[in-house]
Amino acid sequence: MSIVLASSSPRRRELLELAGVVFEVVVSPAEEIHDPAMEPSLLCEHNATLKAAAVAALRPDATVIGSDTLVFIDGIPLGKPLDLAEAREMLRRLSARTHQVCSGVCVISPGGERIVFHDITEVTFRELDDSAIDAYFSLVNPLDKAGAYGIQEFGDQIILEIRGSYENVMGLPVAKVLKALPAPSKDLK
Repeated sequence: MSIVLASSSPRRRELLELAGVVFEVVVSPAEEIHDPAMEPSLLCEHNATLKAAAVAALRPDATVIGSDTLVFIDGIPLGKPLDLAEAREMLRRLSARTHQVCSGVCVISPGGERIVFHDITEVTFRELDDSAIDAYFSLVNPLDKAGAYGIQEFGDQIILEIRGSYENVMGLPVAKVLKALPAPSKDLK
């Protein structure tokens, strides 16, 4: 039985590969919604389900994994910044504060059964002034990352502490995903 990751994220691919899962990638054509009125976990789960369902319609023979990760501060979602000015504003907002990273996941089996869940990790940032933000941006492209940062790329320069799953902050709570995969689908390398 095939496993398909409905994501273009290189971080999600890396995490599944490190877990030994054999899979292929089919990028989901689904459009995410960005509704700040929705509860963070429901918004992430909804977007993950949209992504997985779109790919499951193309690949009904496969187990499809869809995921969506957002950074939330004061209940407000921070997606991928549109430009460096917005990225800079996001890091200023996160500076010296604790925020939540939520990943919603939807696993759709070939029979259409859906398992939908989320994971939340708390992340506390160091105090960041403009020079610290500039230094971080000189090392990392913030434009393809929710909240304008990646924990796996020089995260120690901006992150003081995390409480919860490191992998969740990267974009996929792998331990929970592995539990959600149907037993015959757990093809390991």
